[in-house]
Amino acid sequence: MRFVTYAAEDGDRAGVLDGDLIHAFPPGTTLLGLLGSGLRQAGEQALAEPDEVVPLSDVMVRAPIPRPPSIRDCLCFLDHMRGCLKATGGTGDLEPTWYQIPAFYFANPATVIGPHDDVPISPGSAWFDFELEIGAVIGTAGRDLTPEQAEEHIAGYTLMCDWSARDLQGLESQLKIGQAKGKDGATTLGPWLVTPDELPAGLAVAVRAEVNGVTVGEGRADAMDWSFGEVISYASRGAELQPGDVFGSGTVPGCCLIEHLSFADLAAFPGWLKDGDVVRLSAEGLGEIRQTARASAAPYPLAARPDPAAGPRRPRRNPAPSALPYTAGLHQVGEGVWAWLLPDGGYGRSNAGLVTGEGASLLVDTLYDLSLTGEMLDGMRVVTDRHPLTHAVLTHADGDHTHGGGLLPAQVRVITAEGTAHGMRTEMPPELTAALQVMDLGPVLTPYMRERFGGFDFGGIRLREPDQTFQRRLTLDVGGREVRLLDLGPAHTEADTVVHVPDAGVLFAGDLLFIGCTPIVWSGPIANWISACDTMLALDAPTVVPGHGPVTDPDGIRAVRAYLAHVVEQADLAHAKGLNLREAAFAADLADYASWLDAERIVVNIYRRYREIDPEQPVLDRFALFALMAEWEAARS
Repeated sequence: MRFVTYAAEDGDRAGVLDGDLIHAFPPGTTLLGLLGSGLRQAGEQALAEPDEVVPLSDVMVRAPIPRPPSIRDCLCFLDHMRGCLKATGGTGDLEPTWYQIPAFYFANPATVIGPHDDVPISPGSAWFDFELEIGAVIGTAGRDLTPEQAEEHIAGYTLMCDWSARDLQGLESQLKIGQAKGKDGATTLGPWLVTPDELPAGLAVAVRAEVNGVTVGEGRADAMDWSFGEVISYASRGAELQPGDVFGSGTVPGCCLIEHLSFADLAAFPGWLKDGDVVRLSAEGLGEIRQTARASAAPYPLAARPDPAAGPRRPRRNPAPSALPYTAGLHQVGEGVWAWLLPDGGYGRSNAGLVTGEGASLLVDTLYDLSLTGEMLDGMRVVTDRHPLTHAVLTHADGDHTHGGGLLPAQVRVITAEGTAHGMRTEMPPELTAALQVMDLGPVLTPYMRERFGGFDFGGIRLREPDQTFQRRLTLDVGGREVRLLDLGPAHTEADTVVHVPDAGVLFAGDLLFIGCTPIVWSGPIANWISACDTMLALDAPTVVPGHGPVTDPDGIRAVRAYLAHVVEQADLAHAKGLNLREAAFAADLADYASWLDAERIVVNIYRRYREIDPEQPVLDRFALFALMAEWEAARS
C-alpha cells in the first residue's frame, strides 16, 4: 500500500493512494497515529469505505509523517563517504571504524518539509547541496533488536532528501562534536509511505537525481554497505525506538553535488544550488520529489570569541598618502566622474568607478560579494537616478571586480576584454571561494585565509557574462562622452583593462595599480606590467583611481613600476646565487616597500619571475602559493 498525507481545507488529511485517487481516512486520523499492527487494516478499510475520494492531482502532498518523533540519518553507502573525502582533498580511504559500526546522526524533525515545498537555502551558506536517500519509517516500538527483528519493525519506505550546507558543515566538522547547522535547514520526506511488500526484495530500486533537468547522478538503493536492518538494530541498543521514527539511508553514491567536486577540474563541477534551481529526485516505486531552492535572509552575525592562544593581531593601515580622504563610499574625482573606495585595499577590498554622460553612465567594476555591490549601487543612486547606468566595464576577471555583476540591471551593457571573458569562465566559481573561509588548511594557512577572506559572503553569486568583448582598444560613447578602454595585459591577470576619461583627466587603472598595498603578479610577465605602467604614464592623467588603495596620481604609477623592477632585481640576484623559490622569497629585501600592506605577496611575485627565468620551475597552484605566503607572513610576525 501507499499512504499519503495531503493538505485539506480543514487541515492535513491522510489516506491510501489507489492509482491516482486518494481514499481518505476520517478527519483527525494521522499516519503516525495508525502506525503499528493496525496500519494495513486501516488502509483496507479506507479503500473499502473512504471518508472521501480525492484526485491526487487536486491536492498538495505533505510529508507522509509531517513531524516524526525522531530522524536518524545513517551512512549506509560507504562509497558516498569516499567520494566526499576525495572532493575535499583526501584520498578517499576510510578509517577502520567505518567498517566496524554503522554511523548515524540525529536530524531535526521540526524542519521536515513536503515533496513539492520550496527549500530554504541555509542562511549564510554558499555551498547548498541535496542528498538523495531512502527513508525507513519505524512501525512498532522496540529496543535491543536483531537485524532480522529490525527489518520487521519497518512500516514502510519513503523518498528522503537531506539538504546540506556543505560550507557550514565543513566548518562545524572542525569542532569534532557532530552535525549542527550544516544539516539543520530542511529534510524532505515523500511523496508517500510505501509498505515493504510493494517494493523489490533488498530495495533493488533505481534512483535518479536531476538539477534543472540535467542528470547529476544515478544509482541503486540495494548498493548499501550497511543494511537498514543493521543500522536500526545498532540504534536500538539500549534505546526504545518509537513508531514514526525515520532512518535515512545516507546518500546513494553520486546522487548529490559534493561528490562531483574536484578542485583539479572545476569546469566539470555542476555548481552548488542557488535561488531558483529545481531539484528532482526519483526512485522506482517510491515516486519523486520536485523542489525549488530559495534564498534566505542573511544570518545575524556573531562576534568571534578571543582566542587566548593567538597572539595580538597587527593593525592594518594603508600607509599611502592621498589628496582625497581614503574613506569608504563615493568620492567625486573629476567632472562627472566618481570613485567608490573600499579601504584598506587588501584582499577583496577593491575600488570601483562611475562615469556619467548626458542621461547615461558607465560603471567601472563591481565588488566582491552581493552585499558590498548592493551597498555601492545604492550609494551611487544619487548620481544614477539622473544618469541611469547604461554600460559596465569589468577591468579583469578576479572576483573582487566581477562577483557583483548579477545585480546590474538587464539593460546595462557589460563589456570586457576577450581575455577577461575567458578568465571569468575558467576562474574558480564564486561560491567555491568560500573554501578559503571554511576549509581546515593547517595551523598556519587557515588563520591567514580566514583573516583575509572571512568577512565576505559568497552565497547567491551568479556571474554576469559580458555582452561585448574587445581586443586591445575600444572607444565608447557614454551619453556623448568619450571613454577609452585599453587592455594592457597580460600582467596582473590574463587581461587587464584601464578606463581613461580624457576630458576629466581621470584614469581607472584596475589592478594594474595597487597603492599602499603590494601588487600581486598572478599572470605576468612582469616586463609587460612594467610596460603597462609606462603606457599609463603616457596617458598623462592627473587623477588615477587604482584597483586597490587610495586615489593617486602619476607618482603612484611610478611607485608600482619601481616595485616591480625591484622584484625583478631581487629575483634575478637570488636565482644567480642558486637559491630555490622559498629561499629567494624569504631572503628578499623589500627595502622601502616593506610597509606596504600584504607584503608577503613577494612570494608570488618572485615565483612568477623564477618561472620567467626558467620555465622548467615546478608549477604551483594558488593554494600552494597562499601557503607559502602564510609562512612568509608568520615568519615576519
